[in-house]
Amino acid sequence: MTADFETQLRAVSLRVTRPRLAVLAALRDHPHVDTDTVIALVRADQPTVSHQAVYDVLRALTDAGLIRRIQPAGATARYESRVGDNHHHVVCRSCGAIADVECAVGRAPCLTASDDHGFVVDEAEVVYWGTCPGCAADRTAQRSASSEGNR
Repeated sequence: MTADFETQLRAVSLRVTRPRLAVLAALRDHPHVDTDTVIALVRADQPTVSHQAVYDVLRALTDAGLIRRIQPAGATARYESRVGDNHHHVVCRSCGAIADVECAVGRAPCLTASDDHGFVVDEAEVVYWGTCPGCAADRTAQRSASSEGNR
């Protein structure tokens, strides 16, 4: 896998460095993580890598299109290595978990705006909000326990 990362870096004219390889590996194994988590994952393998180095790598990889920065409203910025397609995300209102969702389906294609105001649209960002299965189960269990306590 390291060879793939090296090829990706060279293809966008970025030098191959240990911090860049570590960030790419972290995002491959842990999609939708925030900066602090990326730092912790990188430092688990390379304890001498500075916070600033990871910030710089995230910026360089995002600018080069090798990773994607997403920031649902009111949430901390997250990073993912899935790029080059038009996928969307579903976000849990309770715990903040994020999962990928394939392109929106329905009558209108997800890249067709009702009025593009003359823009050349090349990407659509859709965020679905709800409650993840784990949080929904916790709420059900809490309601059940509350109901039993009121008897």
